[in-house]
Amino acid sequence: MKLSCFSLLLVLGLFSSRTAIAQQQPAPQTAVLNHIAVYVTELKRSADFYTSVLKLQLMEEPFKDGKHVWYTLGPAGQLHLIQGALQPVKPNKNEHLCFSVVSIDEFIAGLNKQKVPYEDWGGGANKTTLRVDGVKQIYFQDPDGHWIEINDERKGK
Repeated sequence: MKLSCFSLLLVLGLFSSRTAIAQQQPAPQTAVLNHIAVYVTELKRSADFYTSVLKLQLMEEPFKDGKHVWYTLGPAGQLHLIQGALQPVKPNKNEHLCFSVVSIDEFIAGLNKQKVPYEDWGGGANKTTLRVDGVKQIYFQDPDGHWIEINDERKGK
């Protein structure tokens, strides 16, 4: 009986010391988005698009080489446009940037005013998709063919 009590105390002691050691070690660091880089053929045309259509806020770009335009995405990070693509891309719609807006209807009105065509997920012109979770979304392309999704802001964030 003494041996089994001793064994039990020894196992409990080892377990508690391992737990204490594990709690002292730092948790693995989670990667945090820093920026998204979009390679474009005509920097000015693309910058005008992202500034006027998406209303993104320009930020200082440290290279000052005329080949970069940087936008802040708030706590999400940054968007960098980089001059140098030889031709527009032909990406799949599954590969896209996504931005949320408070009112998708107001955003669509702005697209219509600027004559920017948009579509639903299935490709229906001037239509919206209502996802199963209640989020309304649209898709359109930037001047180089990169897909952009706009959806209405999720409630309860």
